[in-house]
Parts: sequence; structure tokens; C-alpha cells
Amino acid sequence: MLVRIIFILLAVLVLAVGLATGSTEETTIDGRVIVRGLPDSSDAVVYIDKIPGKTFAPPTTPIVLDQVNLRFTPHVLPVLAGTNVAFPNSDPVRHNVFSPTASWKFNLGTYPRGSTKFHIFDKPGAFTLLCNVHAEMSAYVIVTETPYFAVTDKAGNFTIRNIPPGTYVLKTWHAKARPSGMSITTGEGGIRNLEIELRK
Repeated sequence: MLVRIIFILLAVLVLAVGLATGSTEETTIDGRVIVRGLPDSSDAVVYIDKIPGKTFAPPTTPIVLDQVNLRFTPHVLPVLAGTNVAFPNSDPVRHNVFSPTASWKFNLGTYPRGSTKFHIFDKPGAFTLLCNVHAEMSAYVIVTETPYFAVTDKAGNFTIRNIPPGTYVLKTWHAKARPSGMSITTGEGGIRNLEIELRK
């Protein structure tokens, strides 16, 4: 009988703590980015900015940014800081991958079909990628400090899942628009149908 009473008291205590601190279940943010002045709103990156006192381990396997039909695929790639990105050459011609971004220039050199070069992106920011051999090729790697990010489709839709409840800074980046930031608080049920507007 005493054990049962203790168990009930513990259950009540846990429930009370849960009500006081809020749910610990992971939440979802979804919505739409509207990029004014462009034919569609694809390739915007929506992400949660650095969380003070919190660090995240990058993936243990490389993330692929391919070169197919004289295009970088995908055109925009968000990654967590510290991620190793693989750049395979799947074209029947030679390619060169380099970044002219002032804060972190690098050049992987020129290499043939079937080869893969790698680069670890350990500095937060937006990095432009180009090819010395094909001037029409370009891409962007967006390095974040949290794993909570998404890329919009043509309609501007995005979904970020598995976010712990809390208050964060939500940022949005697009290659042809001014970036934006806002404070958000996620609780039970997350944030649904959020609308973000960017302008050129």
C-alpha cells in the first residue's frame, strides 16, 4: 500500500513539473516564404540561428552536392557547421569547384568524371560556389549552427521538424533578397502557417 501511494505521489509530481515547464515534445514549424519581385520563391533557406550554450555534432557521413548536366545539384544546400560536403563529378567533362566568398575562399582544383572532392564547412555563413571551367554554374552552401533548417519549394513552402520547445531566432536567407530574422517561441503544436516576406 505504501509503495502504491509513493508511486501516485511521484506521478503527480512529474505531471506538475511538466505543466510548469511546458511540454518537452519536439515541435514543427511550417509556413511559406514569399520573395517579392521573383517568379517563384524557391531556394530560400529558413533556419534557427545559434542557440546560446548549445552545440550540435555534424553528420558522420558526407552530404552530397553533385555536378550533373553542367549544374550543381542541389543549387542551395544548407548544412550544419562542421559538415563534410562531397562534390562528385557526374558529368563527362572536367569540373572545378571553388568559392570566391571573401570570408572563406577555397579551391578544390579541376577533376574528371567519376572523381569526388571534399570540403568541410566549419564556419557559419553563406558561401558561393562556382566552376572555373563553366562560368554558368553556381550554387550556395548555407552553413548554420543548428540542425533545424529547410529549403523552400517553388511555392515558398517549408517545414522544419524535431525542434525542442523554446524561444529562438528564426532566420531566412535567399540569394536574391535581403535576409530576415524574427523571434519565435515554439510550444505544444509548434508554429503552423507562418508567413515570411523577403524583398530584393
